Amino acid sequence: MEKYDLIIKGGRIVTEAGVFLKDIGIKEGKIAAIEDVLQKNGERVINAEGKYLFPGGIDVHTHLDLHVGQTVSSDDFTTGTIAAACGGTTTIIDFVTQDRGESLKEAIEKRHREAEGKAVIDYSFHISPTVINDETLALIPSLIQDGYPSFKLYMTYDFRVNDGELIKVLVKTRDYGGLVCVHAENFYMIDYMVKEFKATGKIEPRYHPLSRPPFVEGEATGRAIKLARIVEAPIYIVHVTCRDSFVEVVKARDEGYPVMAETCPQYLFLSMEKYEEPDFQGAKYVLSPPLRSREHQHVLWDGLVKGKLQVVATDHCPFNFKGQKELGKDFFGNIPSGLPGIETRLALLYGLGVARGKLSVRRFVEITSTNPAKIFGLYPQKGTIAIGSDADIVIIDPEKEVILTKGILHENVDYTPYENFTLKGFPVATISRGKLIVENGRFIGALGSGKLLKRNRPILM
Repeated sequence: MEKYDLIIKGGRIVTEAGVFLKDIGIKEGKIAAIEDVLQKNGERVINAEGKYLFPGGIDVHTHLDLHVGQTVSSDDFTTGTIAAACGGTTTIIDFVTQDRGESLKEAIEKRHREAEGKAVIDYSFHISPTVINDETLALIPSLIQDGYPSFKLYMTYDFRVNDGELIKVLVKTRDYGGLVCVHAENFYMIDYMVKEFKATGKIEPRYHPLSRPPFVEGEATGRAIKLARIVEAPIYIVHVTCRDSFVEVVKARDEGYPVMAETCPQYLFLSMEKYEEPDFQGAKYVLSPPLRSREHQHVLWDGLVKGKLQVVATDHCPFNFKGQKELGKDFFGNIPSGLPGIETRLALLYGLGVARGKLSVRRFVEITSTNPAKIFGLYPQKGTIAIGSDADIVIIDPEKEVILTKGILHENVDYTPYENFTLKGFPVATISRGKLIVENGRFIGALGSGKLLKRNRPILM
């Protein structure tokens, strides 16, 4: 009789292919058996009757230990990955962002040092060059070969690239099987409006979304997609927030171009009314692109349900309200931009999506795990429950009711934007490479146990 390190019995396994009532046997970090009934011949047995077994969540957009101006995002690779694990995420992809004055190789080595020995779940990096020159372009093929096939470029901020530079990177990644991810906002429109608001004394947080209206995102999204089309390169648009950018993505996809896109929970569940909260509390919700009016949420939900948006990531970039968000008390342009969310993604999408009939369990798996794994070169090692795949599993109890509060979360930040959200269905266990690392909201894993992943070339969708 086969002996397993761990057996999970009686759970409803969900993959993109369907829902199956099976037992799972895990050995040496891999899924070794999926059968109707496995004898309880294992070092440990988990009874998952009445619960769902989903592939561990994959969050492809996080910002841990991110230096922004005079401050640093409040989660490092230890606190951030513990929070992710407690929320059912077993893999993250963060960023290597090149600082001015350093080479891309130096940026990669520095980022490895910042993460090494700290992460409790598996992790990888997108490469985000800010200086596009011959040296950078020459390095791209070897980076793809070495397991870093995705590159993020910004169309705004001081480290933005121009259209010509974007084209050069699109061509190089196209030729070697990589993928460009783009933060699409029009820098010049934003720069003009921010300066106008400041000059006229409009400095409160509620002016932040007005300085970056939807058409600013829509214009840049459409332009990025057209540049990709010119050179016949795939492209991935991060954090789609509004109808304006969504329609650009859908139009290109309908015409057969390899354009993929993500949205984030904050754009599905929060709206720009949050910026009106008194006593500077609206600063908690300052992120870029900003929250939108509620009508845009319906568009994004429709896109998720119908497969027109492929991924839900978090863009987790937490800053404490006290001492960090407060840096912008005199002007909204100085508020550090970002929200926490690495721990709440799966719970929100299940509790306010699946449990309310907006999402099927299969679609939930696709947008939180399978599609991210395919697009970013981790499938089938990650993103599915199949024999031979890593035993990364989150167990969700569909009957567990939870009221979200800062006090029950593990994110290293002094608030949650989802305070008092009531959810039915919640993660109760997380398994990473065959090890139970979270049980009933308590992290029981080993510090530093996460592995740096080398990824394959993307599967375009």
